[in-house]
Amino acid sequence: MNISSSIRRTGLALLGAGPVVAALALTAPTAAAAETACPAPGASATSAAQSNARCSATSEAGGAAAAYGFDGTAAADADATSLSLAIAQNGGRATSSSMALSGPAAIAIGPGATVDTSGVRPGLSIGIAGPGATVTVTGVTGPTCSGGVGFAGDFQTFQGCLSLS
Repeated sequence: MNISSSIRRTGLALLGAGPVVAALALTAPTAAAAETACPAPGASATSAAQSNARCSATSEAGGAAAAYGFDGTAAADADATSLSLAIAQNGGRATSSSMALSGPAAIAIGPGATVDTSGVRPGLSIGIAGPGATVTVTGVTGPTCSGGVGFAGDFQTFQGCLSLS
């Protein structure tokens, strides 16, 4: 496979994410839920818990991590010169970890939604899961999406996945 066709497919997968994100936003609960925020810029660590909302974030000097739990569990970890973001809502679980020059993001929305993203090489990546879906981005092999509405795009491997079941 040549790189241009791989980039083209990744770009098309990213464009296809729009309807997935819109569908997940429409299914998001409107009632006020317990929420936690854990920003960790620079060399810092933080955690918070409130009712069913939990978050934790850790970063080294020169990195930044942020985790947000809105009635869900989120964790982010960033090495130096990297960014890491995790957002979980309505029973979801999101984890994100990054190494130098990477920027993974994990977004889990709904009961049973699970996203695990890893940044191990330079590049951005994102994983989004709806209720019951599991999305995994390793940064080494192609992302996997299963079990419900989910999407991943990974510029570390120039691959993506989409699940609509």
